[in-house]
Amino acid sequence: MLNKTKLAGLGALGATLFASLPAWAQEATTETTAAVEEVAAEVVPVMDKGDVSWMMVSTILVLFMILPGLALFYGGLVRTKNMLSVLMQCTLITALVIVIWVVYGYSFAFGGSTNAFFGGFGKLFLAGVTPDSMAATFSAEYVIPEFVFICFQMTFACITPALIVGAFAERIKFSAVLLFVALWVTIVYFPIAHMVWDANGLIFTGAHAGGVAALDFAGGTVVHINAGIAALAGAIALGKRVGYGKDNMAPHSMTLTMVGASMLWVGWFGFNAGSNLESNGGAALAMINTFTATAGAILAWVIVEALLRGKASMLGAASGLVAGLVAVTPAAGLIGPVGAIALGAIASVICYYFVAVVKHKLGYDDSLDVFGIHGVGGIVGAIGTGVFASSSLGGIGFAEGVTMGGQVYSQIVAVLITLVYGGVVSFILYKIVGAITGLRVKEEEEREGLDLSSHGERAYNL
Repeated sequence: MLNKTKLAGLGALGATLFASLPAWAQEATTETTAAVEEVAAEVVPVMDKGDVSWMMVSTILVLFMILPGLALFYGGLVRTKNMLSVLMQCTLITALVIVIWVVYGYSFAFGGSTNAFFGGFGKLFLAGVTPDSMAATFSAEYVIPEFVFICFQMTFACITPALIVGAFAERIKFSAVLLFVALWVTIVYFPIAHMVWDANGLIFTGAHAGGVAALDFAGGTVVHINAGIAALAGAIALGKRVGYGKDNMAPHSMTLTMVGASMLWVGWFGFNAGSNLESNGGAALAMINTFTATAGAILAWVIVEALLRGKASMLGAASGLVAGLVAVTPAAGLIGPVGAIALGAIASVICYYFVAVVKHKLGYDDSLDVFGIHGVGGIVGAIGTGVFASSSLGGIGFAEGVTMGGQVYSQIVAVLITLVYGGVVSFILYKIVGAITGLRVKEEEEREGLDLSSHGERAYNL
């Protein structure tokens, strides 16, 4: 049995232990926190195979947009005698830009420079890039192989100048196309891509990093406005086609144009949803918006055409399809599905007006309406992103402290920078190319068709 002396001793010991508990708890907490911080410091971003797989598929989808999608879309819109020339231009542009991108394009756009306009020389010939090199995604904890990021961005660099050829189709020298593209991607595309998509760029689109300056989810400025204004400059620099306004210049195959447009729509899911760089809810949002905006645009174009012309055409439906895809590109992962329908419809109506009215009033010959659809649609989409990204309209919302008015202002600034820089420099490049190789084929070659005069073959041998 315990006597009183022993009981008193135990009581004193218990009191001492109880009094020590806070100190022990504090010491244990401190040690635990330090251990957690040490572990956290050792955690590095990990590669997610699902993200990698999605980005590889998206890259292939964007290539599918160019070859055969864009090539067939444009090919069907020109006359039979110029079908192969368009296919050749799209094919050779793709090959040329791939080589340029690997040699210096990737470095100029994403070479690690802190310059606001230029990516630097740090990754010329892909220096330092290995299968183990990783490129960060928009989530700090996940990365994808840098080779995948390089290939994905490479397809964007390929399709943008390929879009331009629709403006001067049926009358430009093949050598002039290749020289212009080599100069244009170097002096116009790479700087704009760096400015918009590199974290150090002048108008960095920080949609996933808190939202700074302009928002451009998948290339409204970099691709569509950039190509559109270069196309307008080209149409003006080359002048009208022989027989423009007099000869029948209707598309030779709306069947091929429809096939090409459908391929563009399919490939555009890689273009838009792939720009999320991760296979998650952001990609899903971009995916559904690529459906809904395009549907809204097709319906709007066909309705307006039916009301004004009395009939709805397949050409109109295909044009509306592309207009919707263009308009939703900068907004794809930032707005809601219903807002996407509205944005696509609004852009489609405005594009229709430029194609059917403005082009004829101003008298320029944009052969396949590159500026009227890509340029104008890109402008409407870029500015509309600043409106429909509002959470009150179903979008993901703006950065803290940014109002709709402030965001729209940023969007307009980005649009103007792209239009002025891209337009002025592109026109100068056309003049330089004209002085070196000449821009247009001879009149008799144009009348004969570029398939035979430039490539010595026919699209159809009946």
